[in-house]
Amino acid sequence: MPQFSREQIRDEVTALVGSILTASGRNAAIDPDAALVDAGLASVDMVNLMLGVEASFDLMIPREDLTPENFRSVASVEAMVARLIGLDQPLSKVA
Repeated sequence: MPQFSREQIRDEVTALVGSILTASGRNAAIDPDAALVDAGLASVDMVNLMLGVEASFDLMIPREDLTPENFRSVASVEAMVARLIGLDQPLSKVA
């Protein structure tokens, strides 16, 4: 699995949200902490975002992570992806 930085994850998720909005004829500024529904994403758009995240980061989002909280904002999607790819795992101590 390729390694990504938090910034790269945020940029990719922001780009995904932007392309979904553009495809549906909407254009909104994307604040990383703002609710995606306020930016104009509908439920079908959230499914497209989930599929886009899985494809972009070559991962399968576990069922237990398919929650409104994880898809509330760009920042929450970023945090979920970082956790799923192990970016936020503490370094193991070598004894």
